[in-house]
Amino acid sequence: MMFANGNLKAGIDKPFSQKHLLRLQDYSPEEIFHVLSLGMKLKNERKNNIEHPLLKGKNLAMIFTKSSTRTRVSFEVAMTQLGGSALFLSSADIQLGRGETIADTARVLSRYVDGIMIRTFKQSDVEDLAKYGTVPVINGLTDLYHPCQILADLMTIYEEKGSFKDLKLAFLGDGNNVAHSLMIGCSKLGMHFAIGCPKGYEPNQDIFEMAKKNAEKSGSTIEISHDPVEAVKDADVVYTDVWASMGQESEKEERKKVFSPYQVNSNLFSQAKPDAIFLHCLPAYRGLEVTDDIIDGPNSRVFDEAENRLHVQKAVLALLLKGD
Repeated sequence: MMFANGNLKAGIDKPFSQKHLLRLQDYSPEEIFHVLSLGMKLKNERKNNIEHPLLKGKNLAMIFTKSSTRTRVSFEVAMTQLGGSALFLSSADIQLGRGETIADTARVLSRYVDGIMIRTFKQSDVEDLAKYGTVPVINGLTDLYHPCQILADLMTIYEEKGSFKDLKLAFLGDGNNVAHSLMIGCSKLGMHFAIGCPKGYEPNQDIFEMAKKNAEKSGSTIEISHDPVEAVKDADVVYTDVWASMGQESEKEERKKVFSPYQVNSNLFSQAKPDAIFLHCLPAYRGLEVTDDIIDGPNSRVFDEAENRLHVQKAVLALLLKGD
C-alpha cells in the first residue's frame, strides 16, 4: 500500500466512498490509509502556512451528551481552519432524549447543516442519526467505540515508526471503547494487539471476534492477557486509558484496587522495546493508570497524539463534507 511506504500523494480529490464515520470496522485498510495520509498532508502544509478553505460555507452540528475538552476544541478549530463553522449543541440545548426522537432530530438537523458530529453514550444513537438523516455523521465517541481518537493514534504511530506492519501495541486497562477501536484499527492495518486487563474487564466478545477475523486477513494477532508484563513484553507502543470512564464514577474506588497492577510505570514500561512510545487518549489521572515519569518522559508522545486529533479530524471532515 502506498501510504505504508511513506507516499503522501493521497489527497482531497481522490475518490472516497464512505459517507459516515460510525466505526472503523466499516472502513477498508485503504480508506484508513487515505484518511491518515490526508491528515498528515494537511498537518504539514498548515505548519508551512498553507491554508485549506476546503469547507468554505459548510456547517457542522456538534452534539454533546458527554462533555469533552479535546473533542469539542479539535472539531471546532478543524472546521474553522477548513473555512467552515461549527455549532455546539449540548444536551441542554436540544430536545434529543427529552421527547424528540433521534429520527426527527436527524431529519431536522439535515435541513440546517452539512454534517453532524455526536459524542454520546449509545452507539445506536449514532447509527440512527446516520440512518434517518441525509448528511454525514461522525462518531465523536460512544460507550462502544472511539474511532476519531484511534485515527489520531495511528497517525502518531506512523509519524514515529514509519510503518504499521508487525508492530505490537499493548493496551493496559479496561476493555473499553478505546480498546475496542484500537483492536479494530490495529487488526485492519497488520499491527499486533495485546490487552492486559483484570478478569471481568475484557473487551466486548463480539468486537474481539471481529478484530480476530480482521487480523487473519492482515497477518496480525489479537491477544487478551491478565498478566500486564506478558501484554507489554516487546511492545513498540504502550497505551493506557482511565480506569473509570464517564458514567462509572461509582466504581472508581473499586477499580483503583483492581487495576493497580496494570499501572504504566517505569518497571512495567521497561518490558517494552527500548524505543517504545507511550500513548494515552487523555485526560490522564497521574499516579493512577500512569506515573509522571512515563507521561512526561522521553518516550511519551501523548501531546503529539492530542494534536493529531485536530489534523486527522480535518481529513475526515474534508473527505465526508466536501461534496462534489
